Order: sequence, then structure tokens, then C-alpha cells
Amino acid sequence: MKYFTLIAFIMLFSCGNKEDVLLPKAATTIVKNIDDLSPIYIFFRANGKDTTAELNRKNSIISTNWILNIDRRLPLRLVIPHVIKLQQKKREEKAHKNEKAENYYSYADTIGKNLAFIPFTNVYYKMEEPTKGNLKICFYKDRLEVNDSVVSKLKLEEYLNNIKIENEKTFILCFDKNISYGSYIYSKVFIKNIKLNKKELSFDENQEFIF
Repeated sequence: MKYFTLIAFIMLFSCGNKEDVLLPKAATTIVKNIDDLSPIYIFFRANGKDTTAELNRKNSIISTNWILNIDRRLPLRLVIPHVIKLQQKKREEKAHKNEKAENYYSYADTIGKNLAFIPFTNVYYKMEEPTKGNLKICFYKDRLEVNDSVVSKLKLEEYLNNIKIENEKTFILCFDKNISYGSYIYSKVFIKNIKLNKKELSFDENQEFIF
């Protein structure tokens, strides 16, 4: 338990000061081990009633796997703009580009008691609501909606597998910009563990909407 308490947050020692990042938590591991990595941090800062996200990417190397250690208390609206800029920088790099280098978010696995990672290299974020007509799964602070119908998280897998379909359908994932980053990672891990029994059904893994 003491070891798990340590991995529940990441510490960065800079100029003699200790900086803590409280990691998100989820109940399963998507990726466990990553080599050749560069850590990047986004810290939670509170100034009175205002909250800000402070980026530290001093140790990032373009040709390595990037691990984003982000404080779970931050709202998505403050986190994702930093993520978009980081992704853009890596995608546009020509001189030292490594096609095998990936981007991952870190989190703590509460069951395995280990540090875990979830990839997001190929995700393109859009800070807007998806256009009408798209099939969508939206995560809000107080509810989950599938095509504007409220569905219990516990019954989402059953709900999706019972949808009547004739052609291939891909569900877009969208998230309330005001939910915490911790809730966002929990939801992404949750979706990764949904088992779809219809080959015509899938989740769009290349774009996410934050609105």
C-alpha cells in the first residue's frame, strides 16, 4: 500500500524544489511498460479562486516516447490546449522525427497497484461540439449520453451491443470541457474495456471533441 501511495503521484525535483502531480486513477492497466521515454508535466496551480495549468517539458526529446504526467484536478479546458500544442510540435518535427515514438498519458492502476499508461498519439482534439448527425458518446460531470439519450455507465456495453444496425457505425467520443482530467482518463480507460460484439460497431480512435 505504501508503494501504491507513492505512484499515486509523480514528483519532479527542480532547482531544489519538490513538485507534485496527482495522477488520475483507474482500475485496469492499458500499457504497463515503456522504454526510451521523456517525461512531461502539467501542474495544478491555484491562485485565489483561479486555477491554471503550468506546463514543464524541459526534459522532452522529440525522438522518444512522451509520457504526459498531468494533475488529475485540472479541468480539461486547461489541459487539452497544452496537449494540442505538444502534439503539433511533435508531428511537425522533421529533423529528429521518430515514426515509432508514441505519446502516452500516465495514471495509477488502483487494482494492480502500478503506474500505467494509455496511448493518444493518433488522437486529434477538436475544441468544439461535433456536428449533428454524428453518432456520439458524451461524458459530462453528472451523466453519460449516447446520441442525446442518458445511459448508465454500468449498462453502456449492453446498450451498445443491443443497438439495431444495418451498416457500419462509428461512435465519436466527446467530453465536457469542465470535467476534471482525472475523470477524462477514467472514462478513456473505461471505453477501452468495452467489448463490442458487433463487427459493424467501433469507436473513433482518431478524434475527440472537447466542448
